[in-house]
Amino acid sequence: MKKSITFILTLLMFLSIYAQKTYLHCGKLMDTKSGKILTEMTVVVAGNKIINVKKGYISTKNTKDRIIDLKQKTVMPGLIDMHVHIEMQMSPSNYIEVYTLNEADIAFNSVKYAEVTLLAGFTTVRDLGGTGVNISLRNAINKGKIIGPRIFSSEKSLGTTGGHADPTNGSSRKLMGDPGPKEGVVNSVEDGRKAVRQRYKNGADLIKITSTGGVLSVAKNGQNPQFTIEEIKSITTTAKDYGMHVAAHAHGDEGMRRAILGGVKTIEHGTLMSEKTMELMIKHNVYLVPTITAGKEVSDKAKIKGFYPEIIVPKALEIGPKIQSTFAKAYKKGVGIAFGTDAGVYDHGKNGKEFGYMVEAGMPVMEAIQSATITGAKILKMNAEIGTIEVGKLADIIAVDDDPTKNIHTMENVTFVMKNGVIYKQ
Repeated sequence: MKKSITFILTLLMFLSIYAQKTYLHCGKLMDTKSGKILTEMTVVVAGNKIINVKKGYISTKNTKDRIIDLKQKTVMPGLIDMHVHIEMQMSPSNYIEVYTLNEADIAFNSVKYAEVTLLAGFTTVRDLGGTGVNISLRNAINKGKIIGPRIFSSEKSLGTTGGHADPTNGSSRKLMGDPGPKEGVVNSVEDGRKAVRQRYKNGADLIKITSTGGVLSVAKNGQNPQFTIEEIKSITTTAKDYGMHVAAHAHGDEGMRRAILGGVKTIEHGTLMSEKTMELMIKHNVYLVPTITAGKEVSDKAKIKGFYPEIIVPKALEIGPKIQSTFAKAYKKGVGIAFGTDAGVYDHGKNGKEFGYMVEAGMPVMEAIQSATITGAKILKMNAEIGTIEVGKLADIIAVDDDPTKNIHTMENVTFVMKNGVIYKQ
């Protein structure tokens, strides 16, 4: 037995030495761990791992190896978007498509959105709510059947009857029925436990709740609390049993407060957050995922007649413009920030715009990029594998034309993308 193990280890070592390697010659290399930009560096990749990071431009005599010239680029770890909806992309037809699209239609659309997201430099995303097709999409990407980012999916979001995640909002009474935990509708402590277990059974990686009303749901209130603390606790404690964390959509302050006290890990949007709630987030180590881009895009689209149903327009005009200023206050207060955009509420692939809005609101460039690398990796418990360019980590590497510390808008045009050691864009 020992001889067999020794032989296998020797074989693996031999293969790693003689396998094709990729040498990335990086003019500038962003060290997200130290917060510094290094110059004239070489990153060596073998298989799906980073095997060396060296000063200078290292050459190779092995003709099987390849050298990628990124001497005029700024290289950094693959980005992490902690809030996307990979199944959909908002348009005036979305509300009728709930009744006209089949699962296969949603799946084919999501393939395109996944590829666009990866090519924008986001090698990992947290998908916060869809129909369940998002689980199949994640699995297909993991198996190499289609191109896309590494997905951590909440499957179907959890809401209350008539709440932001009730899938039958806006339906006729004949179609509404009475959805329950299986469909993601929770109205009691028992429902909360069952809904989480159903998401686990369906293959979810985490849980998403809608602890307040939302802007784009066909319902009047966009900010009222929609769960009791006891219901939220039943969800978070059950999720913990199954190795999952909980993200909470929240615009209104009371719903946020309940979510934080109930044990969630992230607050999504946080639009009307008070200073007391900010202090509560710091105390309980809860992160804010701002989604500034979505707020701005939704507000702009609400001014186009007919883009949204009439019931949504006043909510969009009220909530959307406030997200950036709340983010600025929360950051200044010391609340932990995790990068997230709500892509799908606007066009996929534009995720990089969020960096510009964060910097505009007062967050230093390096910290904004760290929020999209090491912070996201930490929340996903992937910090040993992604988030920095270090030996032994997965080869998720991107590059942009300019130095982001001098031109943050370069993050909107990623020109090189490698995920798991495979180059998808050059």
